Amino acid sequence: MTGGGPAGSPWVEVLEGCGALVRGHFRLSSGLHSPVYVQCALLLADPRRARRAGEALAGALRDRVGGGVDSVLSPALGGVIIGHEVAAALGVPFRFTERQGGGGMALRRGFRLAAGESVVVVEDVVTTGRSTRETIAVAADRGARVLAVGAILDRTGAAAPFEVPFVSLAGLDLPSWEPDACPLCAEGTPVEKPGSRPDPA
Repeated sequence: MTGGGPAGSPWVEVLEGCGALVRGHFRLSSGLHSPVYVQCALLLADPRRARRAGEALAGALRDRVGGGVDSVLSPALGGVIIGHEVAAALGVPFRFTERQGGGGMALRRGFRLAAGESVVVVEDVVTTGRSTRETIAVAADRGARVLAVGAILDRTGAAAPFEVPFVSLAGLDLPSWEPDACPLCAEGTPVEKPGSRPDPA
């Protein structure tokens, strides 16, 4: 599952079955437009599913990097539940980054990372990887060592979107467009903004 999970993963069926994968015209958190949106919060709303996903992703990360993971770090808001479940499965502390007033990611709420601490960064969905890269940078700025990135869903369409190993439970190579090149906008189809991040400036 390096570089994303298989498109035929049973987790795609789970996402569809719980209504987390929907079709229409959406403005993603990245600012791109897409005919498909995945709201992993609906998958994670059931604690039993969340636990299964966390255990499965923890297993994939363990297979990829072995032992030696000291903690899990996730970008808020999407990565918080799955990151916590992965940390529980690995038996390590969990922390999260969050945006500062529309700016970059930061550690707050008394969270600390030690120099040399071995971290895995966990997200729900990775599209452009912006939040993930910012979270990796936060860890690196504090001298921590990022071993790998894990996600429920990889929709980057890239073989290696990060400089560290990347594993996911499922991968979907879905179309996405800049707003001025979106065929759904050209057709006049109304766009929805379902994510938690404010509209890009």
